[in-house]
This record gives sequence, structure tokens and C-alpha cells, in this order.
Amino acid sequence: MFVRLNKFISDAGICSRREADRKIENGHVRVNGRVAQLGDLVSRGDRVLVSGNPVEMRSEHVYLAYNKPIGVTSTTDRTDPDNILKAVGYHGGRVFPVGRLDKDSEGLILLTNDGDIVNKILRASNKHDKEYIVTVDKQVTPDFIRQMSEGVSILGVMTRKCRVEQINTQTIRVILNQGLNRQIRRMCEALGYQVTRLQRIRVMNINLDGIATGTWRFLTDSEKGSLLQAVEGSRKEAAARPARNRNTSGTPVGNDSPESDKGKQRGSRNRSGAKTTESKRHKKKGAKKSTSGRSTGSTRFKSKSGGSTKRNVSKPAKKSTSKPKRTGTRRKK
Repeated sequence: MFVRLNKFISDAGICSRREADRKIENGHVRVNGRVAQLGDLVSRGDRVLVSGNPVEMRSEHVYLAYNKPIGVTSTTDRTDPDNILKAVGYHGGRVFPVGRLDKDSEGLILLTNDGDIVNKILRASNKHDKEYIVTVDKQVTPDFIRQMSEGVSILGVMTRKCRVEQINTQTIRVILNQGLNRQIRRMCEALGYQVTRLQRIRVMNINLDGIATGTWRFLTDSEKGSLLQAVEGSRKEAAARPARNRNTSGTPVGNDSPESDKGKQRGSRNRSGAKTTESKRHKKKGAKKSTSGRSTGSTRFKSKSGGSTKRNVSKPAKKSTSKPKRTGTRRKK
């Protein structure tokens, strides 16, 4: 099986994919003795060196469930003294959090070295549930429950409908499948409430059972199997938008586009390359259209006797600067 080189290095616990790309660009990675290039594919039989050190492909992925306490930051940045990697203290290789949980929030967060599963869980379009217990600063009302469940306008968008139920006078349970920045806190604030405690108790089929605050455990085989099965049909990336037809200048063209209307009004090339001709009849300056459809006007614009009144449309008419010639016989004095 072939995998991208940056993923191979990341899965081995050396660094992130982005950092792996930088190492590749700087010539610090070799594959089978040659300097690696961005986008290279490798398999288990290839010899990969990073800064001169051999890298082996991991045979299995790691999945951890961590009960994050308040004060821990969901970042892998080692310069942050409160980073989650330091708090977890896992020494079996590199892992990273699946999503974020605010520093002032607590509860379940998953960590893994399986890069493919992260976006499958987090992408809102995949609709994977996350469950929270939320305590607010004043009494919960039926109207507050209704508005929270139907959606609240935050960050310029309306949140998706979610399941909200009251636990006691100031505590609710929220189950949502969306993950906007500080979403629940912002929803409550928009409705005049302040969150005093927010705890995530479930991500899909994984919950906090048996995990004390500040500790973690490996997922069981049953949990891991159910998790992987649940995300099997999920997308890692956003769905591609349908392509739009474009003309030679790159302007989108459709049945309702301005370009399509212009094509009907002016002489333009059709798909076969043939030119469409404009109407042969043109209006002349000063001419008036009669009810019979014939153009009439002053003698200045009358053609010579026997001459054609039609103008060649293939060449633009040149404006004459000389006085028009008079027609007819000249009376001798």
C-alpha cells in the first residue's frame, strides 16, 4: 500500500504533515538514497531517512480518550506551557487532538495518530454527534430551550437545529453535530445567558465513563470498531462544487447568466465557430419608422436613384464629413 511521504512521516510520530513538507522542501528527507520531493509516495518496503535517521511505518493506529480539565489548551504547540500533549503525557509516539475544547471548558477529547479520521469526525456535513452538559448563570426558561434548539444567529450564520433538554433550573443537555468556534457559549450569550460550566461528555459512541479528570485511556476494541464503522462513509474534505461552463475568456456562462443574453443580442461565435450575423436592417440617423415598417426621412438620407438602401454589415459604416450629394436632374438656366 502506498501513502504520501508527509503522512508516512507524520504517522511515524516524527512531526506534523506540514512540518514534514518543510523538511522535504529543505532536502532533509531521503527515500531509497535519493532526495525526496513533495508528493512522493512510499510503501512499507521503502527506506526513508529524516535528517539521517531511519523512519519505520507504524502498523496500527492509536486512539485515546482524555478527560480534559479546565486550564489545558487544545494545542500541540510545545511552546504553550498548558498544551494538551504535555498534560496527557503519552510516550508511545506522536498523537494529536481531534478538534478543540476551549481552555475554560472540560470533558472528553479524543487524541490519535490517525490523520484520516480527524476531518471525518469534525466535518459538520458528516453530522456526528457531540454531547455537552451546560450550566448557565440564571434560570432556564422554555423559550430559551426552544430558541437554542431551533438555532441561534452567531458569527453571521444561523446554527443548525440541535437537541436541547433541561436537567435542572440552570443546567441543560445539548447534543449538536456542528462545531463553530465557542458555539454553545456564543449561542447562550446571544440569548442573554452566560455559561458558568461546560463539560463535553460524549463524542459519537465514546463517553467519559471510567475516566477521571486529567486522565486518559485507550479506546476498547469495541469502541474503536464502532467509531471506524461510523466514519466509514464520511468525507474527509468538503464536497466539490459542480463545474460551470465557461467561455473562452473564462467568464461563467449559463442559461441565466448575463453572458448568455449578450450572445443572443450581438454577433458572436457559436460552438461550431460559425459567426452569427446581425440584422441587415439598421436604423439611420434622423430616420423615422412608419407604421408600414418602411423607413422614411429627409432627402438628405435618400439613396441615389436605383441604388440599394441596404448597408453591408460586415464592415462598419464610415461617417462622411462631406456634404451629401443632391440627386435628380439639374435645371438649366
